[in-house]
Amino acid sequence: MLVVFGMSVAGGEPHTFAVQRETQEEKEANLKKQATGGLFHKWTFDKDEINKPPAGFGGRSSDQAQPATWSVQPDETAPSRPNVLAVASSCTGCRQLLLAEGLDYEYPDVTVRFRGGDGAAAIGGIAFGAKDAANFYAGVVDLKGSTVQVIRVVDGREAVLAQAPVKLKPVDWHTLRVQRNTIISKDFIETFVDGTLVLSVEDQTLGLGQVGLLASGNSSLFFDSFHAVPLFSHRPLSAPAAY
Repeated sequence: MLVVFGMSVAGGEPHTFAVQRETQEEKEANLKKQATGGLFHKWTFDKDEINKPPAGFGGRSSDQAQPATWSVQPDETAPSRPNVLAVASSCTGCRQLLLAEGLDYEYPDVTVRFRGGDGAAAIGGIAFGAKDAANFYAGVVDLKGSTVQVIRVVDGREAVLAQAPVKLKPVDWHTLRVQRNTIISKDFIETFVDGTLVLSVEDQTLGLGQVGLLASGNSSLFFDSFHAVPLFSHRPLSAPAAY
């Protein structure tokens, strides 16, 4: 496992982003909403229409001229048969997202099963804290390159918060799990691949946002058994008393 304190950034030098963090009042309100229910979801895509995007999701793309094709397809190898969610992206260097609509998580615990397709690449994973295709976090696995990253995208600029090689299990379907949690005043992101904690990194730039799936570049991927639940944080809901 690689534990990262601070930030490493693609391109070498750290950047400062003009991001409005949540105020203490906003944080308190968002955390209280997480405990009211309605955020525990499991999507297996088994009741969705074949050759169509799944119900309740919306596509986003960093390249509007070349959006990805997201479609439900039958697959006898699916962890949850009979259907899976397929994505095919043909643009090099772009980011393709499919976000669950109407659901916002402060500290999500998100899991998905996934495998590569026949494309030139198989790079994808879980997006969270998402506002749109230009502002989100993601846990990203390169299945062919055997690496995992935690990235943060703000105003379309990507920062690699942490990266490590990963030893994938010799199975067709892999498991990716991403948790965003907090202890007192520190927010951190933990990424698990095939049941092993690979990366842990601190960052609290982005707050409440949507969760979903991600494909990067010229990738072909299949997803199944997508789970999202809220983590009930250890962050106090009010400031400590003054003594």
